Amino acid sequence: MKHLSPLMSFSLCLTVWCLSSSAFAEDVALPPGADAAAAQVADSPRHGEWVDVELPDSDHAIKTWVVYPERADNAPVVIVIHEIFGMSDWIRGVADQLAAEGFIAVAPDLLSGMGPDGGGTESLGREVRSVIRQLSPDDRTQRLNAIREYALALPSANGKLGCVGFCWGGSTSFIYATSQPELDAAVVYYGSAPDDADVFANVGCPVLGLYGEDDNRINSTIPATQNAMDTYGKAYTTHIYDGAGHGFLRQQDGRDGANLEATKQAWPETLAFFREHLEAGE
Repeated sequence: MKHLSPLMSFSLCLTVWCLSSSAFAEDVALPPGADAAAAQVADSPRHGEWVDVELPDSDHAIKTWVVYPERADNAPVVIVIHEIFGMSDWIRGVADQLAAEGFIAVAPDLLSGMGPDGGGTESLGREVRSVIRQLSPDDRTQRLNAIREYALALPSANGKLGCVGFCWGGSTSFIYATSQPELDAAVVYYGSAPDDADVFANVGCPVLGLYGEDDNRINSTIPATQNAMDTYGKAYTTHIYDGAGHGFLRQQDGRDGANLEATKQAWPETLAFFREHLEAGE
């Protein structure tokens, strides 16, 4: 029998690992794109419901979509933070897909109470973007803290909680990592980090950043963020996907297939990251 050299053995193992990793990525069910989200939510076998989460020092509750996984044990929680467009069917679809993977997904409308007659996203129409910009980092943290307390108190929660956000929500996810020391994990999809490098000293959890290659408005800020996180000894892992643009997870049919390829890589990485840091016993 011919024996392989150590180098050849390593190369063979690396090839097998890459092929198995690729197969794993292909096997993972993806969240819906924007056009398919409403149908997925409507047809989902999982229990989803709207709840009103009390916001301290406010006359208005935070309208929140909660989806439960089908599993026999308690589950980790993921807060799903919407884009600059506010609460949408697409965000509800992402939450549903997280629940399909075993997480309690909690998606708040962070614009709750900011619309006419105390409404949220649905009442703001074309004013959504201008109103959402009125939420300061402290406002966002206050609202997410209320959601966090609600979610961790759910009888079926396992006591661990992470967050994931997209675009404006990605920036908010990073802000939350710098302002909530008990957060267990944060995922940032194509969102900018805080400008003040000193706030990275407060990060208490690992951060995963996922970006499209053709999104230099965001990507040009990554080196400074990486340097600041490294300076303070914080875990910050980034992936930039070839040819993908901003918002690739929502617009999976865009950029001649590059957005879909980015989604096929980013989503399994998101799941693996959350499972590593949020499952009980980790």
